[in-house]
Amino acid sequence: MRLKMDLFPHILLSGFFTVRLVDLIDILLVTILLFAFYRMVKGTAAINIFFGLLSVYVIWKVVTALDMDLLGEILGAFISVGFIALIVVFQPEIRRFLLIVGTPRLLSDRKHLFSWLLHGDGKGNLDVDKITKACMEMGNERTGALIVCAKLNELQAFAETGVMLDALISEPLIQNIFYRNNPLHDGAVIILKNRIKAARCVLPITRNRDFPADYGLRHRAAAGITEISDAVAIIVSEQTGEIAFSKNGEIITKVTPANLKNFLEEEFN
Repeated sequence: MRLKMDLFPHILLSGFFTVRLVDLIDILLVTILLFAFYRMVKGTAAINIFFGLLSVYVIWKVVTALDMDLLGEILGAFISVGFIALIVVFQPEIRRFLLIVGTPRLLSDRKHLFSWLLHGDGKGNLDVDKITKACMEMGNERTGALIVCAKLNELQAFAETGVMLDALISEPLIQNIFYRNNPLHDGAVIILKNRIKAARCVLPITRNRDFPADYGLRHRAAAGITEISDAVAIIVSEQTGEIAFSKNGEIITKVTPANLKNFLEEEFN
């Protein structure tokens, strides 16, 4: 067998079949997509459903290859509506996947360039100092708080569950909202484009079954909202005064005001 110098259009393997370069790229992309999907559903009930559907598909292929017509037709009918079933079952995961794909940070590490392209001269940057100082004061006073800072996903549906404010960020305003006797203190504050969009908002809790049991409802809600959106959340514990933040469903605890400031500046400025 004579080997050609041009190996890029085709790669010959043992003379039995031909693997093109585009086939290798196709396999690589599918592998990346499957791994990304696995990372999103890991630790949730969705991973068991995913493996269940995958098992049914493999069994259907085996049954079809063995010419078992009756069982093949039954499984084939199930597979034919599998796409619709996937959309229904994995609706939260598909939403999160599409959000990640559509976020500029996936396309380039130069997020400051994308931030400039999306937000112009940066006037919409988050007022990090006021939020940090408010959280520090609330931590010292053991005032519980949950602050969600939205990005591209404006969280309109969740803002509508609370009281719309549309107010400029200020340290006293944030502290007053979460003051124990304030009617707005129960729930989350949503901040968008350097303004307090709404208070007393209801958020979804995390679906991660491995989430630490000793975390309270604020931590679970913070993880829940960051699992399904590109937002970040800040939590101030009412019991300990400890500050924590959440991103991509993960909770980072024992955060100092300096840590919080650096985190917010990295995310928004």
